[in-house]
Amino acid sequence: MSSTVRNVVWLVTAWVAFLALYAVISLTHAHDRAALSTFGNIVQCLVPLLANAGLLLNAGTPHWRRNVFWMLLAMGCTLWMIGQFEWTYYEVYLHKSLPNPYPGDILFFLRGIPVMAALSLRPHLRSGELRMRFGYLDFALLLTWWTYLYVYIVMPWIYASPSAAQYDYNFNVVTNVQNMVIVISLAILWLRSSGAWRIVYANLFIATTLYLLSALTIDVASDTGEYYTGSLFDLPLLSSFFWYALTGWLAYQQRQALDAPSESAFGSEADSSHGESIWASRLAMAAVISLPLFAIYTLRVGHDSPPVRDFRLMTTLVAAVPLAVLIFLRTHLADADRVRLLSQSERSIENLRRLQAQIVQSEKLVSLGQLAAGAAHEINNPLTAILGFSDLLADDDTLPEKARGTASKIREQARRTKTLVGNLLSFARQVPAERTLLDINTVAANAVQLRGLDLRSGTTRIELQVESVLPGVRGDGNQLVQVFFNIINNAIDAMEANGGGVLTVKTLRDRGNVVILFMDTGPGLKEPHRVFDPFYTTKPVGKGTGLGLSICFGIVQEHAGKIFCYNRPEGGAVFRVELPAVLASLVARDLSAAVTSTVPQK
Repeated sequence: MSSTVRNVVWLVTAWVAFLALYAVISLTHAHDRAALSTFGNIVQCLVPLLANAGLLLNAGTPHWRRNVFWMLLAMGCTLWMIGQFEWTYYEVYLHKSLPNPYPGDILFFLRGIPVMAALSLRPHLRSGELRMRFGYLDFALLLTWWTYLYVYIVMPWIYASPSAAQYDYNFNVVTNVQNMVIVISLAILWLRSSGAWRIVYANLFIATTLYLLSALTIDVASDTGEYYTGSLFDLPLLSSFFWYALTGWLAYQQRQALDAPSESAFGSEADSSHGESIWASRLAMAAVISLPLFAIYTLRVGHDSPPVRDFRLMTTLVAAVPLAVLIFLRTHLADADRVRLLSQSERSIENLRRLQAQIVQSEKLVSLGQLAAGAAHEINNPLTAILGFSDLLADDDTLPEKARGTASKIREQARRTKTLVGNLLSFARQVPAERTLLDINTVAANAVQLRGLDLRSGTTRIELQVESVLPGVRGDGNQLVQVFFNIINNAIDAMEANGGGVLTVKTLRDRGNVVILFMDTGPGLKEPHRVFDPFYTTKPVGKGTGLGLSICFGIVQEHAGKIFCYNRPEGGAVFRVELPAVLASLVARDLSAAVTSTVPQK
C-alpha cells in the first residue's frame, strides 16, 4: 500500500471518528438545544477553515490558471464561512433565532459564483491564451448577473412584499438550481478529463454532491420543523467541507502528475482559447438579453403585486448599468486584442515574404558561388603561366630595360589578380567552421578588396587603416570575411544612396581585444538598437531581407566577441567589432606546434 493511500485511509478514519463523536453529542444533548446550538455553530465555523487549508495548499504553483482555480474554490468556502459567522452571531452571541426572511442568506448563495468561475478556467488544459483581464471581467460579469438574479427572485419578498414562506421557497429554488449547475459542470469535467485531474474532479464532484444533498435535506427538515443546529442533519454538510479539504490534499500529493495535461486535453487544447472566447461572448450576450426578457416577464406574464413588480423593474434597470459597462469594457479589450493580433499577423506575413526572398537569394548566391569557384579555378591555370613567363622576362638580363619593366608590371598585376581570385575562392567556398590563428589585418584587407571590385560610383571609396602590430585572433577566416563584407556592403549602399562618401576600415588593439571599426560618412542609422533584429531592414522590399546583420551578430558571438553600432556626432554610422586577442604565450605555443608538425621526427 502506497503512502498516499495509507494517509487517505488515516484521514478518512479520523473524520469518521469525528462524525461519530458529533453524532453522539447531538443525540445525548438533544434536550439542551442552547448548548448543542453553540457546539454545532462553532464546529460549522471551523470546518470551512479546514477546507480552505487543504485547497490553498495548491495555490503556490507557477501555473496561474491552477492557482486561481484553487483560490476561487477557497473563496466559495470563505463566503459560506462568513455567512455561518453571522448565523453564529445570532444564535450563540445574541441567543435568538435568525430573522425570517434573513437578508444575510445571500452569502450562502454567492458562495457558488466563485466555484462556477473556477470551473470555467478548466485548469487541466495548458492553454495560455486566456488573459487575466478577461478572466476578471468574466468573473465580475458572472457575479453581477447572478447577484441580479438573486435580488430579482428572492429580495422582493423581504423589502417589497415581505413573505417568509415565499422567500424560503424562492431562496431554496435558486440555491438548489445553482448547486445542481455546479454538480453537472463537475460531472462533465470529470468525464472529459483523465489522469490526475480526473481524480481531482471526481473528488470535487463528491464534495459538491454532498453539499447539494445536505442543502436539500436541511431545506426539507426546516420546512417540517425537524432541523436545528447541531442535529444529525449537519453531518452531510460537514462531510462536504472535509471532502473539499481531502481533495486539496490529494491534489497537493499529486502535484507533479497535475503538471502534465490530461489525455483528452490534447484534442481540445488547440482550440480551447477559441472556445473560451466564444462561450464568454455568448454568456455576456445572454446576460444582456436576459434583462429585457425579465422586464417583459414582469410586466406581461407575471402576476405579482404592484410593489413586487416595481421592485423587480427597478432592479432590472439598475442591473443594466454595471452589465452594460462590463460588456463595453470586454468588447473594448477584445477589439484592442484583435487589432494587436492583426498587426502581428501582418508583420509575420511580411517577415515570411522576406524570408522567402532570402531563401531564393541564398539559392542564387550558392549557384553564383559555385560558378565563381569554377571560373576562378579556370582563371588560375592561365594566371600561373602568365606569372611564370613574366618572371622569366623580368629576370632576363638580355632584354632591354624597358621590356623588363613592362614584364615586371605584368607580373605585379598578375599577382594582384591571383590574390583576388584566391580571395574569391575562399569567400565562395562552403567549408565547415574552423578555428585557426588569424591576422585580422589580412582578413579585413581581403574583405575590402572583394567589395572594392564592385564600386559603382567614383564618389564612394574605401580607406583601410591598419595597426602594424596586432595580436592574433582565433576564428574562422571565411566567416569573419563574411561579417566584414556584409558591414562594408551595407555602408557602401547607404553612402551611394546619399550621393557617395568615404568608408574607413580601421583596426586597433583595445586592452585584451582586437577592434575593427567601420566608419562611414553616410546618413547614419535610424534605429541603431534594432539593426541586429531579424527581418529588420530599411531597404525597399526585394532589396533587403533584414537577416544579414543578425547573421553577423551570431557569427561574432560564436567567436566570443561583441558587435554594436552607433551614430557619429559629425554624421555617419560606426560599426565596432571586438574579438578577443590571443595572448603572446598562446601565439608562441601555436607557432611552435606548427613548426614541430612540419619538422620530420628523427
